[in-house]
Amino acid sequence: MGIAKRRRNKAITIRMNAAEYDALQGKIKESGLTQQSFIISAIRDSNITSAKELEVIKDISRNFADQDRQLRGIATNINQMAHVANGQGLLPTVEKLDEISDKILEFRKEDDKRWRLIRQSVSPLKATGA
Repeated sequence: MGIAKRRRNKAITIRMNAAEYDALQGKIKESGLTQQSFIISAIRDSNITSAKELEVIKDISRNFADQDRQLRGIATNINQMAHVANGQGLLPTVEKLDEISDKILEFRKEDDKRWRLIRQSVSPLKATGA
C-alpha cells in the first residue's frame, strides 16, 4: 500500500534526550498502546491552556495567596487574644469581635467573587471541549 493511499499519510519527527525518550517509552508500555496510538490519543485528549487563561489563573492564584496571608494574620490575632484572655481572664471587647466578624464577612464576599471568576473562566473551556 503506497503512502498516498494510507489513511494517516502525514509523518512527523521529533527530537528528545534520553530521559525524555525513556519516559515516553515507559508511558507507552504502561498504556498497552502502540507508540502511534499513544501519541495520537495524547494529542486528542490533551487540553492546552492559552496564555490568556494562564494569566487569569496566575491572577487568581496571587489573589488567593494574598487572601491566605490576610487570613493567617486574622487567625494570629484571634490566637493572641485567646492567649491573653486565658492568661489574664480578660475577654475581647464587643467592638474587637465585631471588627473581626466584619473582616471575615469581607473575606467571604471576596471569596465568592473569586469563585465566580474561576467558574466563568472554566465554563468556556468545558463548553468548547478544550
